[in-house]
Amino acid sequence: MAIEQRERTLVLIKPDGVQRSLIGEILRRYERTGLKLVGLKFLIPDEKTVREHYMSDENWLKSVGDKSVAAYEKKGLKAPFEDPIKCGEAVLERLVKYLSSGPIAAMVWQGNEAVGIVRKITGGTEPLSSDVGTIRGDLTVDSYNLGDTDGRAVRNLIHASGSVGEAEKEIKIWFREEEIIKYRLVQESILYDVNLDGIVE
Repeated sequence: MAIEQRERTLVLIKPDGVQRSLIGEILRRYERTGLKLVGLKFLIPDEKTVREHYMSDENWLKSVGDKSVAAYEKKGLKAPFEDPIKCGEAVLERLVKYLSSGPIAAMVWQGNEAVGIVRKITGGTEPLSSDVGTIRGDLTVDSYNLGDTDGRAVRNLIHASGSVGEAEKEIKIWFREEEIIKYRLVQESILYDVNLDGIVE
């Protein structure tokens, strides 16, 4: 199998997705694309693991903080902190509380362009502005405004890795290598075999 067909990405169905009984629907949407599920576990994450997850990118705090400050400015409001790092830390605390509040389903999906395919199906970070047809656009109603009003993280059902490098780091946080199953699906012949050998008897 070519290296492109082995690209992996991490998906976490967050506590709101679990509590709304959407695990099956979310799995179905990814599965129908032809991606292969190679890792799956159900757990309540501890705060240490959640912090490690978000901090696996050393630039994450500043990046999130910059976005947060810009979002407040766009609304004509003053950000709670002028320093983007402090804003990033405030966002992190909300995310830690959210992701560790109950059970989650952690998954590893594999296939050609797995990261991009999953991101496309998942939709944008904010459900309100996510496209119709995406998981977040179709299955939840939360928004940045409501999250800010309530002083909490946006409940957007899913985390999906943003890049191949990010996925590699995140998968190692949630899965040991032996927990990722190597197997072949019959449908891979249709998706990847050059000449579609073996269809006709």
